[in-house]
Amino acid sequence: MSLPVRMGLYYGAIFVGTGVSSPYLPVWFAHHGLSGAKIGLILSLPLMARAFTAPLLAIWADSFVLRRTALIVMGMLVTALYALMALPFGFAWWAVVWFAASSMYLTLSPLADVIVLKRAARDGFNFGWPRGIGSACFIIGNVGMGAILGWGSPELVLVWMVAAAALATLGARFLLPPDPVHEAGETQRLKDRLGGLGELLRDPVFMTATLAAGLVQSAHAFYYAFSTLAWKHQGVPESLTGILWATGVAAEIGFMWFLEPWRRRLGPRHLLTLGAGAAVVRWTALAFAPPLWVVFPLQTLHALSYAATFFASVQLVERLSTSRNASAGQAINSALSGGVLSGLATMASGWLFDRYGAHGYLLMSGMCVAGLIGAIRLYGMRRLDG
Repeated sequence: MSLPVRMGLYYGAIFVGTGVSSPYLPVWFAHHGLSGAKIGLILSLPLMARAFTAPLLAIWADSFVLRRTALIVMGMLVTALYALMALPFGFAWWAVVWFAASSMYLTLSPLADVIVLKRAARDGFNFGWPRGIGSACFIIGNVGMGAILGWGSPELVLVWMVAAAALATLGARFLLPPDPVHEAGETQRLKDRLGGLGELLRDPVFMTATLAAGLVQSAHAFYYAFSTLAWKHQGVPESLTGILWATGVAAEIGFMWFLEPWRRRLGPRHLLTLGAGAAVVRWTALAFAPPLWVVFPLQTLHALSYAATFFASVQLVERLSTSRNASAGQAINSALSGGVLSGLATMASGWLFDRYGAHGYLLMSGMCVAGLIGAIRLYGMRRLDG
């Protein structure tokens, strides 16, 4: 089995779990009697804390000789924590256990990105192929658990999550290559690793790039949380809602798998600018409840608003970081796009949807305009030239 496929299967093991936990864990919590407010609090806490937990976990991960070692350890811990969620100790217990489990599970992908990006550059394969396999497995999780819940108990959500975490643990050990954290094979002192993190946080080019991409990525919050309800209010049948979501993910996968030469020619700055511009168009149009024949092509813009922005961000971070802070760089990037900014946007989205319905997309458009301004500023930064 080729290395890109093996690494893609590792992404698949991660995303087949998040494809279930993201939409269906609230169903499990509700089955155990939690209110919507308590469920929202449990789910938002690890997102809000990612600005701190993700860099700290990355610094810890770089204390090992091999990059995959931390992924194995975190996979084992997440598996155990998911299993502990089955204990019926109530809200406080689930909040603490989920905070620890989610904080680690969300860090697996950006740490894997470091390995795959370096291998893609060294061996000359398309980074999008492994990531695309992960996205396809996310759909498998969505569809598979949706079918299971049609006849089975919500308890099966947690069973699937435990199995997926165990699979990710085995995948880290047997699918990922034994690449060293540092080329010479030595480990860094904590002081040096913290220094590498500090260099990134003080770097205006790095922070501009990650904040710009983070604003565009986190602007998907209203879509993720309330697009289904918004379309339902507009008379779109639920059977078509799933097709609309699948259209977006299919466009994302196609972008990852088949547009590698074009992405390379374009470069990360152009990708980020294009993704931000497409996001402004997408969210502004959806805010005014367009007819269904318009919504379908708008969904294909997911290839740009999400996938192009994601590729731009990981490539910019790779270019702006060094071997001693590459893990921290990708963790900060992930923490901004899928953590604190996304958490704040999700909280605001609930208030906006209650009061303004689909017009809440306009705040997301504003966030993308800010991200677009940041992307344009990168053109004046010489470190990214060439």
